[in-house]
Amino acid sequence: MVFELIEIAEDITSETFVTAAQTWGINGAPQNPVAWLYNVAKNKAKNHLQRELTFESKVAVEVKSNLSELHEFEIDLSPQNINDSQLQMMFAICHPSIPPEAQIGLSLRILCGFGIDEIAEAFLVNKETINKRLFRARERLREGKVKIEFPTPAEINERLETVLTTIYLLFSEGYYSASKNQTIRKDLCLEAMRLCYMLIENKSTNKPQVNALLSLMCFHTSRLDARINENGELILYDEQDASLWNPELISKGAYFLKCSTTGDVLSKYHLEATIAYWNTQQADTQEKWENILQLYNHLLQVEYSPIAALNRTYALSKANGKPEAIIVAEKLNLVNNHFYFALLGELYTDIENIKATQNFQKALSLARTIPEKLAIQKKIDKL
Repeated sequence: MVFELIEIAEDITSETFVTAAQTWGINGAPQNPVAWLYNVAKNKAKNHLQRELTFESKVAVEVKSNLSELHEFEIDLSPQNINDSQLQMMFAICHPSIPPEAQIGLSLRILCGFGIDEIAEAFLVNKETINKRLFRARERLREGKVKIEFPTPAEINERLETVLTTIYLLFSEGYYSASKNQTIRKDLCLEAMRLCYMLIENKSTNKPQVNALLSLMCFHTSRLDARINENGELILYDEQDASLWNPELISKGAYFLKCSTTGDVLSKYHLEATIAYWNTQQADTQEKWENILQLYNHLLQVEYSPIAALNRTYALSKANGKPEAIIVAEKLNLVNNHFYFALLGELYTDIENIKATQNFQKALSLARTIPEKLAIQKKIDKL
């Protein structure tokens, strides 16, 4: 398959899920949902090929001699073949003929089912920019006749970083969701972990940084149930009930973190996974926060990001006290980020409560979801 037909494939996929929603809502889910979806998609593809001009102009040259056998065509629905197909698509989309940001956007759109709004939010740009970016990416892949197949070992190394970035963004959208008015979308977190585990299962992509990313996601997911209350409101780290943390996922995180130490590459995922490990340690010790602070220092040298700088400031407040952290935080000046003002509110609490309230109010005005707004309002009411 080549990208000339990718839009048709997307339409067939959408139609398949609509059919599933209608059928399963009445009859319930089948015993093998994956096989059901693939069979329905296969039948819709056959119908399309038989009735559309695309069949005559682009496919018939290869199959016209076997039109009578079209009904006998079967798809290998084994878990291994499905996984291989998804890996092939992931690496095909991450082709060097299109810019990295377009690779990631197209992956989120095609592989992960992200809407244009969600992709725009992830890249902090408007929807029109994303639509143009995706259109140009599809055109380049079509013009280059890029095939959906597994790349060579050298090409894998070139494209792996973009694949990991896509999975990381997918997980991040689930861990802190700005869509559907939910603070957490666990389904996206689990899908990101599944895609990452597929990379680990494949010998050619089982790299240290892949294990580090899966470790990071295991540690974070272990605390998901403690991050929101029964009303869907976000619970800050200091206020979480550690008994709700998942010890099995913490153990898996530690296993994959150990697996990630086999190479000589220290990626941002290694550092973030180690920070996440320390955050699963319940004891609130000076050693814990000093370690986390030093890891953030190293992370910012490897790859600077405003969110990492903000998180470092919180670790600084735990290790060295709030006054020092306030000085550092105000220099960040992230005036369009509600997390920034929420952190300043926390830092000023019990030091200058008027300033704490002012910062929480700014955070409230910038918050995007109802659960966020409710959590911030409680902070204001408490002050």
